[in-house]
This record gives sequence, C-alpha cells and structure tokens, in this order.
Amino acid sequence: MLIFQSACQASQGARRYQEDTALSWPEEASAGEGAEQLVAVLADGMGGHVGGALASRLVCETFIATVTTAGGASRERLAAGLHAANAAIADQIAVNPVLRGMGSTLVGALFGPDGLEWVSVGDSPLYLYRDGEIALLNEDHSLAPVLDQLAAEGRLSLTEARNDPRRHLLRSAVTGEDLDLVDLSRQPLPLQAGDCVLLASDGVHTLEADEIARVVRAYLDEGPRAVAEALVRTVEEARDPHQDNITVLVVKPIERA
Repeated sequence: MLIFQSACQASQGARRYQEDTALSWPEEASAGEGAEQLVAVLADGMGGHVGGALASRLVCETFIATVTTAGGASRERLAAGLHAANAAIADQIAVNPVLRGMGSTLVGALFGPDGLEWVSVGDSPLYLYRDGEIALLNEDHSLAPVLDQLAAEGRLSLTEARNDPRRHLLRSAVTGEDLDLVDLSRQPLPLQAGDCVLLASDGVHTLEADEIARVVRAYLDEGPRAVAEALVRTVEEARDPHQDNITVLVVKPIERA
C-alpha cells in the first residue's frame, strides 16, 4: 500500500508581497510521517497585497475544510471544495465591497488508494514526474494555449505567440462569480512508488519542463522537502528580474514499510 508524504516551499521572487498559498491535510504528512489519504491545494491570488493574499488563503482553507468533511465520491468532494471556495470569495466581497476584483487560481488534489484525482481553475500547473519524464496533468486556463494554437494554425508566428503581453491573462479564475472553465479529473490516475506530483504557482514557468524534471530526478530520493527546496532555489538562481511569486507543493508516494 502507498502512503503519501508532502512538503511545500515558497518565495516572493521579485514581487514586494506574496499572493500564493498552499496547504495539505493531514499536516503530519508534511513532517515526513506519511498518510494513506492526502488532500493538497494551491492558490495563486490576484487583487494586490491585501486582496490576493486574502483570496488565496481563503480559497485554500475553505477547500481543505470542505473536502475533508464532505461525503460522497472523491470527484464530488473535489467539486464541492471548489464551489465552496468560490462562494467564500463571493461572501467576503459582499461583506467588504472594496475587495471586489480579488480572486485566485486553484489546483486541488486528492490522493488515496485509487490514485490521484484533481480539480483546477486558472493556470497553476499540476505535474506528474515518472521514470525521468514530467507531464502536465491539468488544463491551462490562461490565454497561452489559445495563442499557441493560433501559432500552430499559422495565424500568428511562434515569436508573436510567446511574446504576446496577453499570454498570462486568465480565462477562468475563482472570483466569486460563475466559473467559466473547470478541469475536473474524470477518474483516478493510479500512482506508484517513485512518482512525484507537483502543485505549483505559475512562477515555476521560469523553468522549462525538462529542467523541472532534472531537479526532481536529482533530489527525489531525499524526499519531498528536498525537491521543493531545490525547485524554488533553481528558480531564484535564474534571477529573472520580473520573477513572480513561486510556490511548490510536492507529494511523494512511497511504499509503506
């Protein structure tokens, strides 16, 4: 039987404040104990110093509280967590209208005996590392894939698509209003010992996918804490003058001793 260990690491990057939040439950799994079932969530806030930080924290706390107490199948619990988080944003704005416009992305994952299931809104990536390769599991709700498709169709050049200032605009986010796009996994993805799952904010995109895989491969045997710290350190060492907040939550399945 697999159990799951988790760890998180974050950096403000070149920003003056941190708008990312990441949480996992049970927290003991972050201390290396491991858990047979694990809930993990990451949110990248928007709305400035106050609004973005508040939104991401509210989204993560509400999601964890809902998923860990809701009944039903895993898929239903994940959907309930997302909609509760969205409602919490709406309620907060209703109480304090000055916060209108705040919101966040959300990528939430549920780990258990059947594997990995997830729900996401926005552009925070969910990666699976396996056998030296890394794959993006969830949909990207920014304009980036739309622009890339236009380039593939010859309607834009690749350079124009990659440098378009609208590339990071979100087509869907948790703002308390209707959710335009939601990625909800259809069935569990079986996991195995030696895998590594990453929930990240888009600040990780400073690194190409093969560089992320290289870092995971180099540190995975040392555990999720080492992987998370190494990924954030590698982003910081790139010294991007416009580096966004970077947060990485790493989950490692291991065989129970």
